[in-house]
Amino acid sequence: MMRTSDSTAQEVIVIGGGSGGAAVAGRLVEAGVAVTLLEAGPDYGHRASGRWPNEILDATMLATTHDWDYSSGPVSGRAPWRFERARIMGGCSSHNGAIAAVGHRSDYDGWGLSGWTTDELRPIFARVLDRMRVRTYAPSEAGPFHARCLDAAVGSGWPVDTETFASDLCDLDAGENFGLEPVNVFEGIRWNAAFAYLDPVRASPLLTVFDHTLVDRVEHHAGHVVVHVVRDGRREALVAETVVLAGGVYGTLLILQRSGFGSTNQLRAVGIEPTHHLPQVGRNLHDHPMINASRALGPELRRWLAEASAKGFVSEEQTLGKACSSLATDGVYDLHLFPVCASTQTQLTDGRALVEVACVAPESRGLVMASGPGPDVHPVIDHRYLSDPEGHDLAALRDGLVMAEALLDHPSLASVLVDAPHRDLSDETIRRDVQHYYHPVGTAAMGSDPGSSVCDVTGRVHGLDRLVVPDASLMPRIPRANINIPAIVVGERIAELLLSRR
Repeated sequence: MMRTSDSTAQEVIVIGGGSGGAAVAGRLVEAGVAVTLLEAGPDYGHRASGRWPNEILDATMLATTHDWDYSSGPVSGRAPWRFERARIMGGCSSHNGAIAAVGHRSDYDGWGLSGWTTDELRPIFARVLDRMRVRTYAPSEAGPFHARCLDAAVGSGWPVDTETFASDLCDLDAGENFGLEPVNVFEGIRWNAAFAYLDPVRASPLLTVFDHTLVDRVEHHAGHVVVHVVRDGRREALVAETVVLAGGVYGTLLILQRSGFGSTNQLRAVGIEPTHHLPQVGRNLHDHPMINASRALGPELRRWLAEASAKGFVSEEQTLGKACSSLATDGVYDLHLFPVCASTQTQLTDGRALVEVACVAPESRGLVMASGPGPDVHPVIDHRYLSDPEGHDLAALRDGLVMAEALLDHPSLASVLVDAPHRDLSDETIRRDVQHYYHPVGTAAMGSDPGSSVCDVTGRVHGLDRLVVPDASLMPRIPRANINIPAIVVGERIAELLLSRR
């Protein structure tokens, strides 16, 4: 079924059917390019196939199935982190919270890269928001908890559009705000990147899909790339003129490292023979660190939630605020505050009301490193949260916690919540309780210098011209946003650049 290394090369092989990979594959096929798409997890076909599991479709749920089971391993003084990443067609767009956000123009202009400024990306953002069926909750859709969050935000002096109560998370020029979230939810279904980009081309003879296909490594040659895979327990090889490596922020790096591309000393230390020295492979890992303020639900609110849930769709996430900490000297928001509430145990909450606080302009940096040469060996993932020497991230979270407590203390919420805790804002407590916001980026960052970056501004790996990265690992610095929409924009932009060279 697969072509071996002595066969005629495919035009393009895309490794990974996640947010960036699906966008690249779909756009290339639409433009007449033959694409073989490899996905480590299952592909359930067209949205109308009837085979997609309910926990993947239901936008009120955060799926725990189809996961890579990545974790931090033991961490001194706290429980280990689990780093949920989806092993399924559509990638993390198939199991995330479906919150649509774009970040701020300063994010992309701040990259300082030709072809990646806000004004250059703006039309791509518009296309992506349309493809992903992004819409904003109407005031009438606000659940009983989130309706009170809107009242509390108005009463607390947050900037709120009191006509629509809509957030402006999809406005690249917007500032501080509190409102109802934009979401990629269509008729209660989490609209993932596979539905948006692959379904329109599934009938094309130019698209070949192999699911349950684990990529081990690639070999880069002058005129082609060989992709070594494991499928149905068999090792096989494919050949392509160009390989688009969209394995995600952890997976992309592991394939690069297993292929011998990375820091020579680090690769040899884990039993991998280096073939191409790129010291920044796996570095620059970062995410939005997060922490929460919490209250127990009063009996009246529990009853309202149960009644609303019995009538239909009630999301535990519906509102979000953007705010400036005391460290935001440029006047651009650097915090997300988003309330979360469900009457039962969920992945995000244990039946309590939370206001999650995320530092969306973090300074701390970590790394991802293969721990051995095999494709089934889990990596070392060390985000090094709150490790920046100046203490920026910790201080921003502390400011955000004060804002979160104030929101929960407003009478609109305090009257239906109980169990106000002792407010412990110490460094020790914040470090112990810090979480992640599910938004890792940066491990194959773009730049002009191979000594300080992994890829050039076209996404091509320095020195390996036939190997292209189109996912969130390409971002040199994280946007002030949930990164699903920006990751798809990266995929679309890489597709444009690939087509421009044809």
